[in-house]
Amino acid sequence: MLVLLPPSEGKAAAGRGAPLKAESLSLPGLAGARAAVLDELVELCAADEGKARDVLGLTEGLRGEIAKNVVLRTAGARPAGELYTGVLYDALGLATLDTAAKRRAGKSLLVFSGLWGAVRIGDRIPPYRCAMGVRLPGLGALGPYWRTPMRSVLPEAAGDGMVLDLRSSAYAAAWKPEGALAGRTATVRVLHAQTDAATGVEKRSVVSHFNKATKGRLVRDLLTAGARPRTPAKLVETLRDLGYVVEATAPAGAGRTWALDVVVREIH
Repeated sequence: MLVLLPPSEGKAAAGRGAPLKAESLSLPGLAGARAAVLDELVELCAADEGKARDVLGLTEGLRGEIAKNVVLRTAGARPAGELYTGVLYDALGLATLDTAAKRRAGKSLLVFSGLWGAVRIGDRIPPYRCAMGVRLPGLGALGPYWRTPMRSVLPEAAGDGMVLDLRSSAYAAAWKPEGALAGRTATVRVLHAQTDAATGVEKRSVVSHFNKATKGRLVRDLLTAGARPRTPAKLVETLRDLGYVVEATAPAGAGRTWALDVVVREIH
């Protein structure tokens, strides 16, 4: 199973080791596209801080992020699984997984990125700031930019297995599964269920922060359990066995994905 994750805006500081070695990153089919984004991003941030802030959508308080982009080629890199520090990654807790679960994580998790396209958690990358919603002056909007190289690379990475897609909408814009692979793909929505005390009617809502934390715990539970579902239907069974309340909607036609709602009552 291939698990697609969004990145996080929160990132650890530069590592103390060697700088980026772009040729060592996974998914070598993305190498040319990565180089083009890297070149333009570094040049933009080095040449005009004001323009870079506008392009990247940064406030005055985040101007220090531009300096990180300037030194992308020389800053110390660290594994992507250590670099991302947001809510989802805190809940996933990669560092505290046992050895077998860490090995499974290295093979199955892919983190999407406006700069790198997608990387595995063992790929060493430096801190950066470049969301998928950015429109670079030369290359244009990054979501559409990544679609062409992703179209061949991602199906190859998925093979004949299933895909668990936990990306946010901005990162989902960079690749959409097609054909038979779409039918082996499941997207997940986390819903918070509450019962109105006065009417007894259950209401459901999506809560962003809690949504990320639940997805992190869900992936952790799958990795810890050693689960290897081959189809979305089997994934639903597995998640229910792990104690999750899951409502599944099978694809309505060719080229459509499975839609899973994970329903929770406690926010934490």
